Amino acid sequence: MLVDTNIIIYAAKPQYPALQDLLEKHEPLVASISYVEALGFVRIEPDEKAKLEAFFRKSKMLRLTRPVMRQAALLRQSRKMRLGDSIIAATALVHGQTLV
Repeated sequence: MLVDTNIIIYAAKPQYPALQDLLEKHEPLVASISYVEALGFVRIEPDEKAKLEAFFRKSKMLRLTRPVMRQAALLRQSRKMRLGDSIIAATALVHGQTLV
């Protein structure tokens, strides 16, 4: 299971305990760009940032590799996806993971 950045960000908020439980019960994978997207989020509160940093410390991060870049480029061409979304989707596809 590869977790999208939005799920990671919402799981750091106290009003989404179900997402927190989901991430705690599984050992989700994350795309490396999710680190930049989540911690670079403009409206992030200090306590949420601390939760995100703790999450990324214990998560397995999948790197941006040439096969992922190639797949992301194909996704951007065929579906007009934004860069971050295409990298995350490509990471899931290349690694045979379900994107949540």
